[in-house]
Amino acid sequence: MSEKILSNKNNLQVLYEDNHIIIINKRAGDIVQGDKTGDKPLSDVVKEYIKDKYKKPGNVYLGTVHRLDRPTTGLVIFSKTSKALPRLNKLFVSKDISKTYWAVVKNAPPKNEDTLINWLKKNPKNNKSFTYAKEVTDSKKAVLHYKILKKLDYYVLLEIELETGRHHQIRSQLSNIGCPIKGDLKYGFNRSNSNAGIHLHARQIQFTHPVSKNSLNITAPLPKDPIWDACSP
Repeated sequence: MSEKILSNKNNLQVLYEDNHIIIINKRAGDIVQGDKTGDKPLSDVVKEYIKDKYKKPGNVYLGTVHRLDRPTTGLVIFSKTSKALPRLNKLFVSKDISKTYWAVVKNAPPKNEDTLINWLKKNPKNNKSFTYAKEVTDSKKAVLHYKILKKLDYYVLLEIELETGRHHQIRSQLSNIGCPIKGDLKYGFNRSNSNAGIHLHARQIQFTHPVSKNSLNITAPLPKDPIWDACSP
């Protein structure tokens, strides 16, 4: 599918929409669902968009299918119907959704492409996941595949495919091999980005529509900044 963005007065980057599904290109700093910060979540903005576009009276139904970390950008899927939500959830549980991320990292990894297998343990107190080579108490197995797409002057662009969806998985596993993501202070990068985001982008998602059964392949345009501009195909 093309990278055309549907414009609207809510400033949402709507990449795909039908009767059952809406897919948004999330900005850095947006939270997908409400949390203790009390900041307005992306889910509420999407509800307002739907209510305004379709002149819907009363409350708008919207189901959150998955989440992205607040500093991460890219594809987020929401369900517009109660029929689609459990079917989308099932696709994620059964791993019948292919998710590809792009990350700009500080150092080149030891191999041009590789599979990382670790065990991650989340520490709720500091909202951080720690990476282990072997299973430890309360840890979860984490698997990802990466390859180098491009070498920039000071950074390296990686493409990542997830097999598992653990808390801060990409951030933690890449940091563990000495490749912290640009701007990610929590996982070892030396300075933050000016927008408080990190250079991790949910780039592409592929799945079979749970209602229409059509094949969907959606790509999220990169954020606008000099580093991402240098990564553009």
